[in-house]
Amino acid sequence: MKMLANPDPQRPVVLVVDDDPASLGMLCDTLEGEGYSVLVARDGDAALERLELVAPDAILLDAVMPGLSGFDTCRLIKANPVLAHIPVIFMTGLSETPHVLEGFACGGVDYVVKPLRAQELVARLHTHTRNARITRLAREAVDVAGFGVVLVDDLGRVAWRSPQAALWLQTVDGTTADGRLSDSVNAALGGDSDQVRLTLAGVQLTVRNMGRVGMGETMLLLEQRSASAAAPFQLENAALTPRETEVLSWLAKGKTNRDIGDILGMSHRTVNKHLEHIFEKLGVETRAAAAALATRHLL
Repeated sequence: MKMLANPDPQRPVVLVVDDDPASLGMLCDTLEGEGYSVLVARDGDAALERLELVAPDAILLDAVMPGLSGFDTCRLIKANPVLAHIPVIFMTGLSETPHVLEGFACGGVDYVVKPLRAQELVARLHTHTRNARITRLAREAVDVAGFGVVLVDDLGRVAWRSPQAALWLQTVDGTTADGRLSDSVNAALGGDSDQVRLTLAGVQLTVRNMGRVGMGETMLLLEQRSASAAAPFQLENAALTPRETEVLSWLAKGKTNRDIGDILGMSHRTVNKHLEHIFEKLGVETRAAAAALATRHLL
């Protein structure tokens, strides 16, 4: 039975990297029939050249190829902040545990063993593409709300940065040549305080440690403002009720509506109603924007 085509009106783009013409042909026919636009590359170098021109929604990558291996290709992709968010799914006949572990260690999100089962591959691809898009839109919303986001792994390397955060870090020399945070920014990851402030050329960058967010990564929230700027928006001006303030506080901590209801002892519908009032009073339309205003107030 043929799977339903991807319902997204904007066709997602997939880069398929494989040195086997027969495999490439089968994948192109299958994916195009499922609503994807397909780019192809026969080796790792060609894949990197394609990525200089377009950032696809996902990459299907053969692990064993002439020249640059799929594992090394993935490492180079993940080392580029512009491309690091793209999910990479390995396709290979290597099924031994060390090979699978290497695939995940170099940045892959999934590992499919050949011979490929088309329906299973499409289902995995659809899931990873959808999740990547949701994550990207959520992170971009933070930028729109006036913040930048940086994810740092356990080794102190920048795993991902939003466009706004990348610009600000460049302004204050916030990263080193090997992709790690500078000592001044890295101070937000440890010590007694959960935030640091950097000032350069009259501009202040505040870095707040938001804690662990899964997969061994820590989230940093960045905000930039002029050192002489007026005080930011104050929540007191919104005339929130005490209960609405509690709801907003837990929202800013990343809690879901169900979590907030359980914490405050109210139904989830009541939480939704409070959020409607909060959005109206703050003049925002999304959870991300409301959380951003609340977080800015706490800074």
